[in-house]
Amino acid sequence: MSRTLLKAALLAVMATAAQAEDVTIDTATGPATVPHAPKTVAVYDMGALDMLDALGVEGISATSSTFLPYLSEYQSDIGTLFEPDFEALNALAPELIIAGGRSATQVDALAKLAPTIDMTMWGDNLLDQTRARLATYGALFDKQNEAAALTAKLDDEIAATEAAVRDKGTALLILTNGGKLSAYGAGGRFGWIHSEIGLPEAVAGLTDTSHGESVSFEFIREADPDWILVLDRVAAIGGEGESAQATLDNPIIADTKAAKAGHIVYLNAGGIYIAGGGIQSTLETLDIIKTAFGDAS
Repeated sequence: MSRTLLKAALLAVMATAAQAEDVTIDTATGPATVPHAPKTVAVYDMGALDMLDALGVEGISATSSTFLPYLSEYQSDIGTLFEPDFEALNALAPELIIAGGRSATQVDALAKLAPTIDMTMWGDNLLDQTRARLATYGALFDKQNEAAALTAKLDDEIAATEAAVRDKGTALLILTNGGKLSAYGAGGRFGWIHSEIGLPEAVAGLTDTSHGESVSFEFIREADPDWILVLDRVAAIGGEGESAQATLDNPIIADTKAAKAGHIVYLNAGGIYIAGGGIQSTLETLDIIKTAFGDAS
């Protein structure tokens, strides 16, 4: 074989090997081809980080604050969810960057440094997106068995929670924010809490916005839900301001069926608000609801 042909053959083998190291996966913006089983990954989305942690993926660096204690070990100097530190990121030299949600607007800028994917989870059928992301990450990082086990656990927990809430009445999901109140329905940001487990809404037709529909204490009393599910935004982001418990500690809320029955349930706002769709945050939310409703007579 001539040197020219040998060189061509070697180049072909190298090209094939390089191609074999890539995999095409589904993302929030469509199919993307990225390195298979990357050894160094920068993560700017807490829902994604929640899943990678659950799968046992190694080589991860995340933002300077993950907001969630169970993900704090991944905190690094690569910036925040809204403002990446491009100098630090360049020094890290990740093989893959995962963005999404709050960092989705930075995808184009991040892609100049390394292959970048938008793994936002949002909108209708959120838990279907959770299942899909688990499968995707499983294939990407050779964690298929772990992904399948987590998916099965999710399905089991949904079934158990659905059984716990059955015939226990209506619920209203409230977000407190330093004294202000917003309500969410089945068509909103946290609508899966109603749709996935068959939990009836106390009020139908609430405005479908990311921040919910602004409501008053009187609105809640008029709706008079059997259950009030509460998210505390201040606690979720580690901010300063009145707590959810303090906000709802008043005679108007006390006059509702939920308060009289002891059916005000405080969810882990950080997990839902910051890492929405993450498998660990979702399982925890389901467990809190299952336990609260299951303990009710």
